[in-house]
Amino acid sequence: MLSDAERERYSRQIRLFAEEGQERLKKKRVFIAGAGGLGSVISLYMTASGFGRIRIADCDSVDLSNLNRQILHGSLDLGRSKPQSALETLSDINPEVEIEALQEKISAENINALVQGCDMIMDAMDNFPARYLLNHAALERRIPLFHGAISGFQGQATTILPGRTACLRCIFPRAPPAQESPALGSTCGVIGSIQVNEAIKFALGRGELLKNRLLLWDGISSTLEEVSCEKSMSCMECGSV
Repeated sequence: MLSDAERERYSRQIRLFAEEGQERLKKKRVFIAGAGGLGSVISLYMTASGFGRIRIADCDSVDLSNLNRQILHGSLDLGRSKPQSALETLSDINPEVEIEALQEKISAENINALVQGCDMIMDAMDNFPARYLLNHAALERRIPLFHGAISGFQGQATTILPGRTACLRCIFPRAPPAQESPALGSTCGVIGSIQVNEAIKFALGRGELLKNRLLLWDGISSTLEEVSCEKSMSCMECGSV
């Protein structure tokens, strides 16, 4: 049940999906992989909208070069751990949400523990090896993975539902070459917001998700395009799911 404070806090969105919908968000447990550019947008909006429990993991500390896009953190946080900075920021935004912030580098050894008990996984990583670990964890637990990635003015997003859609390996059988891509805060805002919107729709059981569709954002031309995806029966990750 919602408290009186929660009813007031969420009153504008309760108009959209009633108290029943807000209670559905409150019951959801979310794992956010990364507290950087995408992770900032995702965690801020998921916290503000009232997802009940959020676990966020990152292994880095705040650097000056992060601050053009990583809006979880500020100048006073320079040198601090990103999880600690995230915990304070998110707890201040919405004390009704249970925040767990972990100083962890996502690896094959800890991914199972990191996603334990969660209902969905938010991909806010900047490299494909880590994304493949998230993909594998989502498939094993049959929970959705909301993928997002950005490079400069460009970004992409898709929603992966194990057993029902192409997985990340189906869409990207091989990881792109590792490189440090340019990063723009507004692109993180667009893609991170799309990911959160997908998670909200999934939690509510409403709307059309980005199933088997890779959404491509081009900020230079201000256009959105879609690429259709298909589940591969020979996929090394999900072929048998």
